[in-house]
Amino acid sequence: MGAQLRVYRQKIKSAQTTKKITRAMELISASRIYKAQQRLAAANPYSRAITRAVSAVATFSNIDHPLTTERTQIRRAAVVIFTSDRGLAGAFSSNVLKEADQLTQLLKEQGKDVVYYLVGRKAVGFFSFRKRAAIKSWTGGTDLPVFTTAQELAEAVVEAFNLGYENGGVDEIHLVYNKFISMISQEPQVVRLLPLEIVEGVEAPSSNEVFPLYEFEPDVNKVLDALLPVYIESRIFNAMLQSAAAEHAARQKAMKSATENADKLIRNYTRLSNSARQSEITQQISEIVGGADALVDTSDKE
Repeated sequence: MGAQLRVYRQKIKSAQTTKKITRAMELISASRIYKAQQRLAAANPYSRAITRAVSAVATFSNIDHPLTTERTQIRRAAVVIFTSDRGLAGAFSSNVLKEADQLTQLLKEQGKDVVYYLVGRKAVGFFSFRKRAAIKSWTGGTDLPVFTTAQELAEAVVEAFNLGYENGGVDEIHLVYNKFISMISQEPQVVRLLPLEIVEGVEAPSSNEVFPLYEFEPDVNKVLDALLPVYIESRIFNAMLQSAAAEHAARQKAMKSATENADKLIRNYTRLSNSARQSEITQQISEIVGGADALVDTSDKE
């Protein structure tokens, strides 16, 4: 009984230590997610503005730009996967990787080769463990994205897109990341980055609305050449900010669940410890009573 009681007490102590760690991580994530939401909210107006500008140029001009023109045959696609650098965030990274695998399967069924660009140590570790190749990877700072990383990533994917299939490049580019919906909901998102698809910031005109007339100076080509790289950087950085906010929310939720589980373990082991202690006391009393009865019987015989 004594050995069993020591085991229960050791497990209670271990669960209490784990609870302190998970509770601290929950509070840290709660403080960081507020800052991540602020950064995302601050970046959204710029993202919407640049989207509307690119949409206006792409919609009200009749010119074919390399980044906006659908290619006749798409033979190779690039998939950019955004995960986290650290774990303890529940299914945050695994959901994105699962979504990327489903996208890969779909693209291969369409007869396309797939190459990868990875963001976050979890994606790098996933591909390394399975011995799958990636063109380039970026690690560090997924919970606090910097714009220079978005610029490097945008430059790499645009360069690959401009090369084309014949020169070892790609014909289309997809982004896979976790979108921040709320504190309890983060959904994997797939967006085709190139050829250009306007997926947000374009409001449908009302039935009686007259379309404006646009004039571009110096000319449409130069406007697109200036706007599209900025637009692509903005979309990638927005995906990084969404992923960062979703990561903190997922980690807070996971650590809150871990803290609650630690509480349950402490309660269960405390009950077991009390039961074992009670059994030990009962056994000791029985031994004392048995010894006393034996002494009484011996004295009576004498």
